[in-house]
Amino acid sequence: MGTWRGLRAAFIVGSLFMILMIIVYWDDVGGFSLYPLRDTQHVQVHPGPAGSLAAPGSVQQQQQQQQQPPSTRSSPGPRPGGPLSPLADSKDGSPFHSPAEPGSEKPPHEDRHGGDERTGDEPGQEDKGRGQEERKQRIMDVCSGKTSGDFPGRTRAFEQIPNRELDHLIVDDTHQIIYCYVPKVACTNWKRVMVVLSQSLVSPSSGKPYTEPQDIPADVVHNNSIHLTFAKFWRHYGSLSRHLMALKLQHYTKFIFVRDPFVRLISAYRNKFESANENFYRQFGSVMLRRYGNATGDVPESAADAFAAGVRPSFQQFITYLLDADTEKEAVFNEHWRQIYRLCHPCQVQYDFVGHLETLEADSKQLLRMLGVDQWIHFPTGARNRTASSWKRDWFSHIPIAEREALYKLYQPDFELFGYPKPERDL
Repeated sequence: MGTWRGLRAAFIVGSLFMILMIIVYWDDVGGFSLYPLRDTQHVQVHPGPAGSLAAPGSVQQQQQQQQQPPSTRSSPGPRPGGPLSPLADSKDGSPFHSPAEPGSEKPPHEDRHGGDERTGDEPGQEDKGRGQEERKQRIMDVCSGKTSGDFPGRTRAFEQIPNRELDHLIVDDTHQIIYCYVPKVACTNWKRVMVVLSQSLVSPSSGKPYTEPQDIPADVVHNNSIHLTFAKFWRHYGSLSRHLMALKLQHYTKFIFVRDPFVRLISAYRNKFESANENFYRQFGSVMLRRYGNATGDVPESAADAFAAGVRPSFQQFITYLLDADTEKEAVFNEHWRQIYRLCHPCQVQYDFVGHLETLEADSKQLLRMLGVDQWIHFPTGARNRTASSWKRDWFSHIPIAEREALYKLYQPDFELFGYPKPERDL
């Protein structure tokens, strides 16, 4: 009798556990909300130099939410199709360009104060409906080994990617979107858009969630604590994290923006080493000067002292640093010059939209239209600068040909995956 009661009790406990598991899974693919974590909305930004953030769910935040009208507490532009219906692919005849050949590329814009880079003209009617399918097919061909050689991580499964390498995949559960951000590819403004979409950040001036992307300060939007990324799933969901990632990858709309790899390197150098960036100087610039500089005395300890003395790492030293085998033995590449395929894993994540910085304006409009939010949110505009082709010729003209060829091999997977032609004239 006692044995039968024990079996019945075990059956009941097991059934309750299975029901709980189903509730958790359903919650994270768009059902009712079980965890307060899922409502990451309305992080309060307090005025002050530190720009500290109030944790979601705080008393202050709840009071603010109660004071807000319903129109500001819910997203004004929910994605169509219901909780589990993925957005349709971009097959509605939208304009796209493939990456421009060297000599015809439009100019990326540089903004050293946290702005974004913007290029490209509206494509012609003849390009409509072709760009996205060609871009995605190219990635599939490269990842399958049809059109290129092997490269690290090409054939591994998504489950084999360490959590620490998933920190660039930002998740918006409200609109069922996943964005993989690539530094120096308009990521500041796309992060701003993601914050507005998720309504996860409150303006200190209005006490309401931001509604205009350009109003969000760059230093705030780069604070990783305000973004939910795959890398944080283990901390929130434990052993369920990988299963939830798989569900979201299957049902959410995933997008990425990319850029000519060599021009991205130039942009990273200019942004981080042509001005007195203290963090980057101490961590990287001073290392370059010590290893590859010809200075006879001690290298200045701070960026302020270095720039006052007219000392700073050259572009040649930056390239030498990237090619030095010891660099990544000490630490993985910084995200600003790490290869895109290592940041966003295009062979493991099947992106629904692949944007190019060279056609940023057209691609941004098409993506927002595809997400069903183009009526109430617009991608921030930026200024233009000189052409990318002249940048490559000018900047790489002083780099020895052997180093240019080695650098191309280092970034070759990005060139091939995203359709950028080999820069023959620069090699």
